[in-house]
Amino acid sequence: MVHLGPKKPPLRKGSMADVPANLLEQIHGLETIFAVNGDKLKAITNHFIGELDKGLSKKGGNIPMIPGWVMTYPTGKETGDYLAIDLGGTNLRVVAVKLGGNRDFDTTQSKYKLPDHIRTSSSEELWSFIADCLKTFVDEEFPNGVKGKLPLGFTFSYPCSQDKINEGYLQRWTKGFDIDGVEGKNVVPMLQEQLAKRQIPIEVVALINDTVGTLVASLYTDSETKMGCIFGTGVNGAYYDVVSGVEKLEGRLPSDITSDLPMAINCEYGSFDNEHMVLPRTKYDLLVDEQSPRPGQQSFEKMTSGYYLGELLRLVLLDLHSQGFIFQGQDLTKFQKPYVMDTAYPAKIEEDPFENLEDTYDLFKGLGVETTSPERKLIRRLAELIGIRASRLSVCGIAAVCKKRGYETGHIAADGSVYNRYPGFKERAAEGLRDIFDWESKPKPEDYPIHIVPAEDGSGAGAAIIAALTEKRLANGLSVGVAEK
Repeated sequence: MVHLGPKKPPLRKGSMADVPANLLEQIHGLETIFAVNGDKLKAITNHFIGELDKGLSKKGGNIPMIPGWVMTYPTGKETGDYLAIDLGGTNLRVVAVKLGGNRDFDTTQSKYKLPDHIRTSSSEELWSFIADCLKTFVDEEFPNGVKGKLPLGFTFSYPCSQDKINEGYLQRWTKGFDIDGVEGKNVVPMLQEQLAKRQIPIEVVALINDTVGTLVASLYTDSETKMGCIFGTGVNGAYYDVVSGVEKLEGRLPSDITSDLPMAINCEYGSFDNEHMVLPRTKYDLLVDEQSPRPGQQSFEKMTSGYYLGELLRLVLLDLHSQGFIFQGQDLTKFQKPYVMDTAYPAKIEEDPFENLEDTYDLFKGLGVETTSPERKLIRRLAELIGIRASRLSVCGIAAVCKKRGYETGHIAADGSVYNRYPGFKERAAEGLRDIFDWESKPKPEDYPIHIVPAEDGSGAGAAIIAALTEKRLANGLSVGVAEK
């Protein structure tokens, strides 16, 4: 680590005494293009509401608005033993969930590392591996056996077509998977077949999205929950609509799924404004989009999610360098690599507590760039601007759902690396909601009528609770999806 002498007292925000006029001018220009005022947030939110409605219509729109087939609110009184699994890109997580019936639950979990070859193996190898892990887990957690079959909620975070909660047809593999014989097929019976071969007492009753799981798990413990949200590598939200509000299901539902039932909706609203009508995109946002694997898609996500914040910072700094304002005469070979700066970079820069921004110096030194004090102050201000804009824009989805559903108070259950670790996110998000709803300013985020709270475990407890709700519907002979053709 390179040191710049004794560490100095904490930096006073806005201390720009040694910043030359030409850099100050650039900072002011960046403040202008990255600012999103209350009126703009309101305009975005109003457009967002229309796009949510469009996604529920028969015609459809940019936002998929996928029915989650959870047609009951958890009461918090559900009880019993359930299992949940979450197939990620690196691990398989298996969770035993004991629902206590008093808005409480206990969990025990194990993680099983996916063998390197499994991502390109055969269908049978994948489902055999998962079944073997489940057998190991059940033998350890239930040494005396179980009565009947354990209901299982399966968090399968890959694009699926789903007309029932207990089925899911894989559209395409992501996260480095490329296993023959799975795409286009229902994954539930594939796993169930391997469980049956091993005589494992498990029945897969629900295939879920983790954001819907976040909504349901949080509502189980907190009756004020109105949404489940993810602010991380991607952005997403889930909420309960009513069946009558999901126009695209008209004429497809059996008689016992009545129009007044609730319906959990997985918005997938990272694709909001793919038509580029309302989001305040800068030339740097255009660059991020153009250089991405799928230009024109996930427009909202590219301005708000953790995956892109470090890249935005890098592109702005490269532009300032090309104009001769910073990093003069330096070799930027390392720095020119796309996505070399992940979201940890702007987060650490914002958290740098020292007047000389020593931590920022070390970060850039690691990328082969020597920085001056004025340059570091510009970098610090730029990181703040990108973080503030992302936080404020990200709540437009929350505000749109709340306005659409008429919510004036409530809790928004949030998870994800940006929510949990990005400095200032909670405060900035609260200020964004305040500006949209015209609330009076309050000292703390939790003082506002609608505020963001930490979510419960969506892919563990949420999957199990959804399994419990689904099991009850099935036991009562009720439908869990569209009518059979």
